[in-house]
Amino acid sequence: MKTLKNFLYFYFKTFQDIARNSSILTTLVLSVFLYSFFYPTAYKAEHAESLPIVIVDEEQSLVSSSIIGEVAKSPNVEIRAVTGNFAEAEQMIRLQQADGILLLPDNLSGSLRRGEVGGIGLYLSAANFLKTQKIGLGLAASIEHALAEQAEKFQHISEFSPALSIHQIPLFNTLSGYGSYIFPAVAPLIIHQTILLGLCMLIATYREKHWIPSRTEFWALWSAILTIGFLGCLYLFGFTFWLNDYPRGGNFWGMLIAVPIFLSCVIGLSMLIASFLDMPERAGHVIVFSSIPLFLLSGTAWPHAAMPEWMQYLGKALPSTQGIQMFIQLNQMGVPTQLVIPKMIYLASFAGICLVWAFFRLTRSTRK
Repeated sequence: MKTLKNFLYFYFKTFQDIARNSSILTTLVLSVFLYSFFYPTAYKAEHAESLPIVIVDEEQSLVSSSIIGEVAKSPNVEIRAVTGNFAEAEQMIRLQQADGILLLPDNLSGSLRRGEVGGIGLYLSAANFLKTQKIGLGLAASIEHALAEQAEKFQHISEFSPALSIHQIPLFNTLSGYGSYIFPAVAPLIIHQTILLGLCMLIATYREKHWIPSRTEFWALWSAILTIGFLGCLYLFGFTFWLNDYPRGGNFWGMLIAVPIFLSCVIGLSMLIASFLDMPERAGHVIVFSSIPLFLLSGTAWPHAAMPEWMQYLGKALPSTQGIQMFIQLNQMGVPTQLVIPKMIYLASFAGICLVWAFFRLTRSTRK
């Protein structure tokens, strides 16, 4: 009974200490709310639209006019100029006045009558791959529709028929939006980094006062941060995903099991790192050099298969990578829980090692 009373005392005392320190309160609690509105705002549009292109119409026929009319209807592109000079269009690309060139050759109508494949040229700037994709998709759909209409007029002359369309349907992120892709991956890292920074600051502040926790106080501190992290995860994975209409709720019960495992791993790692810090400001040094590498090594911004082998092993060893991939699988893809059990086992083992090591260091620290 006395142990429970002490546990509750230190549990609530942790919240009081966090509330008294504005820097730690902002980092552990308020920053999650700020990020939940600030970060998705940058990707609110989700798609690149009205991307500038130039059309080179060498034939200037009814067929080419029909294609230009269809292209003009596409929300993905905006026709900046229609010219008959390809060199002029190339110059506009070099001056960054357009991102793509649609070439309608002078033998386009004849090619359609003879049932030949090819002829239309599409030249895209590779400076921005997202723009390139949207221009390609917008023009492909418009050209396909226009050619299908024109081909019907020549059916009595040739047996030409447009190729069977292939429609790509994503398993998740069905709108192919950039925000729907990037924020679900960033959300677990937000939790990871806010806990890492806030908890390191809190423990370093305690250690400046020669703090040596008892076993009860150590686990009360762990429980308090677990509570904050759990509520933060539910807020991001629930309300924020719903507010921005991101893919969500794929495997709700699996997510509930995974969250405390992931948080225990992050808390254990944070406590271990904090045991080496001599002042709260040192925690900021850890965040400065770790945030971007952790995201890049997660395989979200760049696939692991395209990385050097040693970077692949390093990335997969990080708990942030395992957490990001696990929550994308559970929240967005809706995979069965048994498929992410290996990740849960890895994170639980990592958490156990870090917590035991941190407990040993913090409870056996020598007084200054």
